[in-house]
Amino acid sequence: MSFRMALRPLMVSTALIVFGHVAAAQSKVAVINLQKAVLESAEIKAASAAMEARFKPRVTQIETLDKEIAAISQNLQTNAGKLTPQAESDLNAQGTKKQRDVQRLRDDLQADVDRDRNDILQRSALKMTDVLKKLAEEKGYDIVVDAPYAPYFKASLEITTELIAAFDKAYPVAAPAPKK
Repeated sequence: MSFRMALRPLMVSTALIVFGHVAAAQSKVAVINLQKAVLESAEIKAASAAMEARFKPRVTQIETLDKEIAAISQNLQTNAGKLTPQAESDLNAQGTKKQRDVQRLRDDLQADVDRDRNDILQRSALKMTDVLKKLAEEKGYDIVVDAPYAPYFKASLEITTELIAAFDKAYPVAAPAPKK
C-alpha cells in the first residue's frame, strides 16, 4: 500500500471532523454564481462594448473580403466557358489570394479577441473575488460556495445579484465620452 493510499482515510476523516465542527457551530452559508456575477457586471458589459467597437474595423474588412470572394465566385460561375483561360486563371488566383488573406485576418482577429477577453475576464474575476471577500465579511458568511459546485442549495442562500451590485458600486464604469 502506498503512502498516499494510507494517508487518504486520514485526510477524509479529518475533513469530516472539521466540517462537522463548522456545521455544528451553525455556520452562515451563501451561494454565488461567480461566472454569472463577472459576466453581468457593468465593467464587463462596458469592456465588451469597447472591444466590439475596437475590433469593428477589422470585422468590416473581413466582411468586405468575403463579399469580394463571393463576387469572384459568382463571376466564375456566371461566365463559365465564356472567359478566356487566362482570365479564368486570374480570377481563380485572385479568389485564392483573397481567401488566404481573409483566413489570416480571421485567425489574427480571433487571437486578439481571445487574448483581450481573457485578460479582461481575469482582471475582473480577481476584483470580483476581492469584493466577494469584503461582502462575506460584512454579512458574516462563514462559507461562500460557487453555484456550479453545489448540487443543491436553497434559492434564499444565493447572493449573486447582491455581489454584482457590490462590484458595480466598488468599480463604477465611467460614462462614455460624447461623440463629436
